Amino acid sequence: MTAGNQLLAACLAGCIIAGSGAALAHSKKESTMPADGAVLDAAPSVIAMTFDQPMRLTLIRLVTSDGAEVELTRTDGMAPLTEFEAAPAEMGPGAYTIEWRGLASDGHPMDGSFSFRIVE
Repeated sequence: MTAGNQLLAACLAGCIIAGSGAALAHSKKESTMPADGAVLDAAPSVIAMTFDQPMRLTLIRLVTSDGAEVELTRTDGMAPLTEFEAAPAEMGPGAYTIEWRGLASDGHPMDGSFSFRIVE
């Protein structure tokens, strides 16, 4: 390999390593309340998510298994935060899914969902 090719290979390796570090810097969801897949005896008084870095949640929806949306009262004003909480309206027994979207502090768009079930 010529010196020029070695330099090119070194530069490419550096870019790959630097790029992978940037990918690792994105925020991630650390926990939810209720936990994903939880089976509850009563409706939760709060829906919560914790992130490792500030996240601006641009959308959060609580839906039933038949697609009906349950009202959530949020007080964050869409400010970036690491701990998000919203109070749900009254919920009865059944399966529920929380769908969310947001922007990480680095501007990276993120989304996800988690589910739980309330039994009688």
